[in-house]
Amino acid sequence: MASINPFFLFTFTLLLFSSLTLSRATSIDPTTLVLDISSALQQTLNILSIEPFAQETVSLPSVNSSSSSFSLPLHSRETVFKTQHKDYKSLVHSRLARDSARVNSILTKLQLALNGISRQDLKPLDNQILPEDLSTPVVSGTSQGSGEYFSRVGVGSPTKQFYMVLDTGSDINWIQCEPCSECYQQSDPIYNPKLSSSYRSLGCNSAQCGLLDVSQCSGSTCQYQVSYGDGSYTIGDFVTETVSFGKSGTVPNVAIGCGHTNEGLFVGAAGLLGLGGGMLSLTKQVKATSFSYCLVDRDSASSGSLEFNSPFPAGSVSAPLFRSKKIDTFYYVGLTGFTVGGQMVQIPPSLIELDQAGNGGVIVDCGTAITRLPTQAYNALRDSFRQKTGTLKSTSGVALFDTCYDLSGLSSVKVPTVSFLLSGGKSLNLPAKNYLIPVDSAGTFCFAFAPTRGSMSIIGNVQQQGIRVSYDLPNNRVGFTPNNC
Repeated sequence: MASINPFFLFTFTLLLFSSLTLSRATSIDPTTLVLDISSALQQTLNILSIEPFAQETVSLPSVNSSSSSFSLPLHSRETVFKTQHKDYKSLVHSRLARDSARVNSILTKLQLALNGISRQDLKPLDNQILPEDLSTPVVSGTSQGSGEYFSRVGVGSPTKQFYMVLDTGSDINWIQCEPCSECYQQSDPIYNPKLSSSYRSLGCNSAQCGLLDVSQCSGSTCQYQVSYGDGSYTIGDFVTETVSFGKSGTVPNVAIGCGHTNEGLFVGAAGLLGLGGGMLSLTKQVKATSFSYCLVDRDSASSGSLEFNSPFPAGSVSAPLFRSKKIDTFYYVGLTGFTVGGQMVQIPPSLIELDQAGNGGVIVDCGTAITRLPTQAYNALRDSFRQKTGTLKSTSGVALFDTCYDLSGLSSVKVPTVSFLLSGGKSLNLPAKNYLIPVDSAGTFCFAFAPTRGSMSIIGNVQQQGIRVSYDLPNNRVGFTPNNC
């Protein structure tokens, strides 16, 4: 056997020792993350005093929606409409109440579809006559008790800019319209169709009118009604208008509701952009092959963005995108389970699977704030988190949260990691601030998951914040890209 050169052996040993030492020195604990308590609490104070920024007007070129991309900023509601809450705790309670109502609405909508009940069979409210690459900014909507985010979109010719709520859990686009028999308060002047040359009423026999869940005729004009689980609703004429997206361009003949009677918790927004999978959604009407959004921290004054027909981001953690045969609105993601502190949470896979009958499954929804899981799955996740936070000072629950901690007096703390396990073997690792959130300005933080009475799970926007969520529609993929706002 050949002898080994002593100098080579010494050099190899030195390099190996140096490599191991460097590895130990720079290694990151995969089981814990640092939660910045001081920064989170400072944001709870800042968001209450923020002054809405001035609205801007822009001149836009016309574009072909079938081949163009659009990009718009997304903002939190506090940046566009002054909050009336005097303390952060009351803001959180209001937001959670609104969020619970929204979840009930989603579950009711699903149950109607599973039972084969059309909303056309439902009685109208109070027997009333129912009166491409795109990108836009997205803002958070916590100040008025909702978890929605806002985007500034142009409507009409000449275009007028309005803040609209984004909603991946619904399809109908609508805006409050003059004359208003009943309108809630919004940050922009109410849209006046008489000032727009591109406003066109839709007839009762139009294809768009036939796609509505609830509609009726007034003369030859199609009228719509959309109601939500919290008692909010909008009623008015179904029309087409030109819609513009930031400086990206305009799309003509978009079917929207012109709401003359509107009620509910949409305060601050002029209306709603439906980003669901139905035929009347904005995504369908602009012929989008893809869309994505990145939601900023709900208490942040900065903005994210909404984009249509943009490339799938490099470095995305992707999973299959499923659609239910019973309801085409929702986007289901392939999810197989969870880890806490690097360890698998033991739950039956059937709890989060979408079955052939349309039960179960996990949807991604930008309008729901807190992630909901079937009770058995939630209990397993919560118990695993509690076991790994035994050194933290626990405190009583708050609203729908049953796992809360008193972190007052601390500037930061280590918490166990929480990850979503996606179909295909990849995992989405959540930042600590996306699952342990402040519920007051005194240092009470709660585990931001909750149980649901239904079989369907919902990934909410608190878990999505700071992560670009991308939908590749032709290839049925959904991607998650951290730090890509």
